[in-house]
Amino acid sequence: MYGGLGWCAVALAFAGVFVPGLPVTVFVLIASWLFARSSPRFERYLLTNRWFGSRLQRFRDNGGMPRSAKFAALGSMWTAITISSVLLASVSMTGSLITIFMGGVGTLTIVFGVRTVAESK
Repeated sequence: MYGGLGWCAVALAFAGVFVPGLPVTVFVLIASWLFARSSPRFERYLLTNRWFGSRLQRFRDNGGMPRSAKFAALGSMWTAITISSVLLASVSMTGSLITIFMGGVGTLTIVFGVRTVAESK
Protein backbone atom coordinates (compact mmCIF):
# COMPACT_ATOMS: atom_id res chain seq x y z
CA MET A 1 0.00 0.00 0.00
CA TYR A 2 2.81 2.42 0.91
CA GLY A 3 4.51 1.76 -2.42
CA GLY A 4 1.37 2.49 -4.42
CA LEU A 5 0.73 5.69 -2.52
CA GLY A 6 4.38 6.61 -2.99
CA TRP A 7 4.07 6.31 -6.76
CA CYS A 8 0.89 8.43 -6.68
CA ALA A 9 2.87 11.10 -4.81
CA VAL A 10 5.68 10.85 -7.39
CA ALA A 11 3.14 11.32 -10.20
CA LEU A 12 1.77 14.44 -8.51
CA ALA A 13 5.30 15.77 -7.97
CA PHE A 14 6.11 15.16 -11.63
CA ALA A 15 2.95 17.03 -12.65
CA GLY A 16 4.03 19.86 -10.33
CA VAL A 17 7.19 20.31 -12.39
CA PHE A 18 4.99 21.44 -15.28
CA VAL A 19 1.83 22.80 -13.59
CA PRO A 20 2.21 26.18 -11.89
CA GLY A 21 0.90 26.22 -8.34
CA LEU A 22 1.14 22.45 -7.84
CA PRO A 23 3.86 21.85 -5.25
CA VAL A 24 6.71 19.51 -6.07
CA THR A 25 8.68 19.32 -2.84
CA VAL A 26 5.73 18.33 -0.65
CA PHE A 27 4.85 15.36 -2.85
CA VAL A 28 8.50 14.31 -3.10
CA LEU A 29 8.78 14.35 0.70
CA ILE A 30 5.59 12.31 1.02
CA ALA A 31 6.84 9.80 -1.57
CA SER A 32 10.18 9.51 0.19
CA TRP A 33 8.49 8.85 3.52
CA LEU A 34 6.25 6.21 1.94
CA PHE A 35 9.11 4.54 0.07
CA ALA A 36 11.28 4.50 3.21
CA ARG A 37 8.61 2.25 4.71
CA SER A 38 8.06 0.07 1.66
CA SER A 39 11.00 0.04 -0.76
CA PRO A 40 14.54 1.30 -0.09
CA ARG A 41 15.22 0.87 -3.82
CA PHE A 42 12.54 3.40 -4.76
CA GLU A 43 13.69 5.73 -1.99
CA ARG A 44 17.21 5.65 -3.51
CA TYR A 45 15.63 6.35 -6.89
CA LEU A 46 14.13 9.55 -5.52
CA LEU A 47 17.41 10.62 -3.91
CA THR A 48 19.27 10.22 -7.21
CA ASN A 49 16.54 11.54 -9.51
CA ARG A 50 17.64 14.62 -11.47
CA TRP A 51 14.37 16.50 -10.86
CA PHE A 52 13.57 15.50 -7.30
CA GLY A 53 16.83 14.40 -5.70
CA SER A 54 18.28 17.82 -4.92
CA ARG A 55 15.08 19.05 -3.25
CA LEU A 56 14.82 15.93 -1.14
CA GLN A 57 18.48 15.92 -0.17
CA ARG A 58 18.37 19.61 0.79
CA PHE A 59 15.39 18.99 3.05
CA ARG A 60 17.02 15.91 4.59
CA ASP A 61 20.25 17.79 5.26
CA ASN A 62 18.76 20.75 7.10
CA GLY A 63 15.18 19.76 7.94
CA GLY A 64 13.53 22.95 6.74
CA MET A 65 13.39 25.71 4.17
CA PRO A 66 15.39 28.92 3.92
CA ARG A 67 13.39 32.13 4.30
CA SER A 68 13.94 32.99 0.63
CA ALA A 69 12.50 29.60 -0.44
CA LYS A 70 9.46 30.20 1.76
CA PHE A 71 8.89 33.60 0.15
CA ALA A 72 9.30 32.11 -3.33
CA ALA A 73 6.89 29.27 -2.51
CA LEU A 74 4.29 31.63 -1.06
CA GLY A 75 4.65 34.09 -3.94
CA SER A 76 4.22 31.48 -6.65
CA MET A 77 1.44 29.75 -4.74
CA TRP A 78 -0.56 32.96 -4.27
CA THR A 79 -0.01 34.01 -7.88
CA ALA A 80 -1.51 30.71 -9.03
CA ILE A 81 -4.32 30.91 -6.44
CA THR A 82 -5.23 34.44 -7.50
CA ILE A 83 -5.34 33.55 -11.19
CA SER A 84 -7.30 30.36 -10.48
CA SER A 85 -9.77 32.09 -8.18
CA VAL A 86 -10.46 34.92 -10.62
CA LEU A 87 -11.04 32.49 -13.49
CA LEU A 88 -13.04 30.12 -11.31
CA ALA A 89 -15.26 32.88 -9.89
CA SER A 90 -17.18 33.15 -13.17
CA VAL A 91 -17.97 29.43 -13.01
CA SER A 92 -18.31 28.74 -9.29
CA MET A 93 -17.93 31.18 -6.45
CA THR A 94 -17.82 28.24 -4.05
CA GLY A 95 -14.89 26.73 -5.94
CA SER A 96 -13.12 30.07 -5.88
CA LEU A 97 -13.60 30.39 -2.11
CA ILE A 98 -12.41 26.81 -1.54
CA THR A 99 -9.27 27.60 -3.57
CA ILE A 100 -8.58 30.67 -1.43
CA PHE A 101 -9.24 28.71 1.78
CA MET A 102 -6.84 25.95 0.72
CA GLY A 103 -4.25 28.62 -0.08
CA GLY A 104 -4.66 29.90 3.46
CA VAL A 105 -4.11 26.41 4.83
CA GLY A 106 -1.01 26.03 2.66
CA THR A 107 0.30 29.40 3.80
CA LEU A 108 -0.16 28.52 7.46
CA THR A 109 1.59 25.20 6.86
CA ILE A 110 4.59 26.83 5.19
CA VAL A 111 4.87 29.66 7.70
CA PHE A 112 4.27 27.72 10.92
CA GLY A 113 4.70 24.03 10.02
CA VAL A 114 7.99 24.13 8.13
CA ARG A 115 11.09 25.08 10.04
CA THR A 116 13.03 28.08 8.73
CA VAL A 117 16.74 27.34 8.30
CA ALA A 118 19.75 29.46 7.42
CA GLU A 119 20.49 30.04 3.75
CA SER A 120 22.93 27.46 2.38
CA LYS A 121 26.15 28.80 0.96
